[in-house]
Amino acid sequence: MGLFNIFSKKEHKEDLDKGLEKTKEGVFSKLARAVAGKSKVDEEVLDNLEEVLITSDVGVDTTVRIIERIEKRVAEDKYMNTAELNRILRTEITALLEENKSAGEENFSYEKRNGMPYVVMVVGVNGAGKTTLIRIINRITAPDSGRVFFDGRPLAPDDIYRIGYLPEERGLYKKMRVGEQALYFAQLKGLSKREATERLRAWFEKFGIAEWWDRKVEELSKGMAQKIQFIITVLHRPALLIFDEPFSGFDPINANLLKNEILALRDSGATVIFSTHNMSSVEEICDHITLIDRSRNVLSGAVGEIRRRYGESVFRIDFAGDPAALSQQELQPYCSVLGIKRGAPYHTAEVRLVSPDAVRPLIGLLNERTELHGFSEVIPGMNDIFIRAVNGQLEQTDHE
Repeated sequence: MGLFNIFSKKEHKEDLDKGLEKTKEGVFSKLARAVAGKSKVDEEVLDNLEEVLITSDVGVDTTVRIIERIEKRVAEDKYMNTAELNRILRTEITALLEENKSAGEENFSYEKRNGMPYVVMVVGVNGAGKTTLIRIINRITAPDSGRVFFDGRPLAPDDIYRIGYLPEERGLYKKMRVGEQALYFAQLKGLSKREATERLRAWFEKFGIAEWWDRKVEELSKGMAQKIQFIITVLHRPALLIFDEPFSGFDPINANLLKNEILALRDSGATVIFSTHNMSSVEEICDHITLIDRSRNVLSGAVGEIRRRYGESVFRIDFAGDPAALSQQELQPYCSVLGIKRGAPYHTAEVRLVSPDAVRPLIGLLNERTELHGFSEVIPGMNDIFIRAVNGQLEQTDHE
């Protein structure tokens, strides 16, 4: 049974249509406010429109397309009133949402591994829908369609007390004292003042920040404030933790401290979701990845499995001897040579196999022609896979 699931089903067409209509009207009302009182389309109006579209999760590509179309019309006609601007915007956004409506169903499901929680990384370009997904899970935003399940049942209002959320936009009250504010947020999550105080004191000691208790938040650096918000997020020991760009503002030492604490929380029973643009910062601690593009789940699975699945059949060869022995002509039946780097005591070459069956005969040939010291597959990083997936360049590799 999954800790949480999100299902969108085709048979709920009526609910979907109502949700899409609500979404359109919400975006349109924001756009109307952005151009209110403007008699012509200038740079200020375009900047306002761009901000509204991006913050409404319309998507970067769609936003650029809409802005470019408006700029083209302005250049051709030299003038466009706001009534005409509103009409063009309505046409573009309606077409976009109708396109998304026909995209079919999308399911997200995170099952516990052998009864154990794990760390999930949710990635995507700006406007892909990451923040919207997080807001839906936290009941900040209502879904246009579909349902969210938590521990095998529909998400309920009281489930918020079992979720810890650290948003990308930090939100501490600058004039309040650190300890006072931490106690306030802890009590909002259902802890008594006594229990909250005991837990906070323990966390402050663990992070070496006990002397910050009576300081005002405005006296803290960005990294210090980030530590306080992390503590507030995890203090009530939630079953599900959601971090949006959690390492922003941290130096390497404190980022590593945070990673270790997150892994400890996972091992103690919490499932963790990261939302990020920078996969290299969290790839080493994540068990699972979900790639979202235009609100669709385009890639999902265990990190190690996905890296192997989307490898490009590239292998690294460490050898001693004459590099000329690895000429393209000699190796052509089995692989193509991508490059050879001379070195001491070994040279290094990278090759791309023509098929998985080529491994054994290639190793046999290498043993005949060189002193072979290493033969290993080059597994792509998640950053490379992310770029290829967004650009539509992913091809699954067959492994036998």
